[in-house]
Amino acid sequence: MDSLITAAGRALAAGDPLGALNRVALRDDAPALALRGIAMAQLGDLARAKALLRRAARAFGAKEAVSRARCIVAEAEVALASRDLGWPPKALEAARATLDEHGDRLNAAHARILAIRRLVLIGRLDEAEQALAGLDPSPLPPAWRTALELVVAGIAMRRLRTAPARAALARAGQAASLARIPALSAEVESASRMLDMPAARLIARGQERPLLLAEVEALLASPALVVDACHHAVREAGTAIPLARRPVLFALACTLGEAWPGDVPRGVLLQRAFGAKFADESHRARLRVEIGRLRAALRPLAGVTATARGFALVPRHDREVVVLARPVEERHAAVLAFLADGESWSSSALALALDTSQRTVQRALDALAEAGKVQFFGHGRARRWVTPPLPGFTTALLLPAPLPDG
Repeated sequence: MDSLITAAGRALAAGDPLGALNRVALRDDAPALALRGIAMAQLGDLARAKALLRRAARAFGAKEAVSRARCIVAEAEVALASRDLGWPPKALEAARATLDEHGDRLNAAHARILAIRRLVLIGRLDEAEQALAGLDPSPLPPAWRTALELVVAGIAMRRLRTAPARAALARAGQAASLARIPALSAEVESASRMLDMPAARLIARGQERPLLLAEVEALLASPALVVDACHHAVREAGTAIPLARRPVLFALACTLGEAWPGDVPRGVLLQRAFGAKFADESHRARLRVEIGRLRAALRPLAGVTATARGFALVPRHDREVVVLARPVEERHAAVLAFLADGESWSSSALALALDTSQRTVQRALDALAEAGKVQFFGHGRARRWVTPPLPGFTTALLLPAPLPDG
């Protein structure tokens, strides 16, 4: 490898893409194309970076399997940064296997980290944790250790484990200092601030106040009966009754929880559960049916009693009843939560991350755009959606994830 390629590689490792381009910008050989692609990625021109890396991979060909595999790993990183979650994970796994086979352990580990980051983005936390368990961070360079610890912190925050999240962020901060790359340090600081921002709202006895992520964790570990509007469940002392697939029942439970220890008039329940503007006999009959279903669903934790004007929630074990509400009341809050990372997303990537149809996501994006909450650029398949980070609170509880343990 010639001296210019070596110098450009060192400049990229130090976070100096312009210095790297000064050395290889006019060259079209395979190593120079690869370095130019990485430099363009660091500068934010992800489309150009992807094209250059593909040219480099083709130029290396089958005879230079390791270099070609490194280009594929770099392209996967660009795809992840541009939120192209449909990029084939099998290609990344094949590249990782090639690097392992030829003894390039560091780049193979980097490929594993990228695969884990993709799993976290699409909410497959169990698989991500299993992959992390087999990864030794000690030989990784500081920049990659930073990325790995950020992944660990991200999983912990989604699991509502704030102590492990803080520990991982502290390790990430130390690694970022060693890497001496300002963008990495800024990313760690941004992630750290999420732990000190309101993550949810507590509604109890008619009062409302914001909660930090650590306070949410403590609340879910407390003996209170929690109507969890972040995960659409009713929880108490480690027992969770999921109602995500029964929206009418959850709307009733949430309304009753907000009014506890008082009752809720039938008209209010009809409006919250069915959107009814007036009550006739068919509405009242339907309400009686749904209240019966709610009683059956909540029987292990609470009862629903009739009162003179409506219904009231009665916990089985003399518990306090509270409602854990989302930090913002927004119909499409989950879509906004992904866009709040500041990256540009395609509707197909959002559909994959949310595990829903692309058409459903497109409707949500259109509604948010009409309200001025998101913007787009590009046309057709190249269209990307962006929004500034939502100020003042963390979006950890808006992202789809399994119910937290305990």
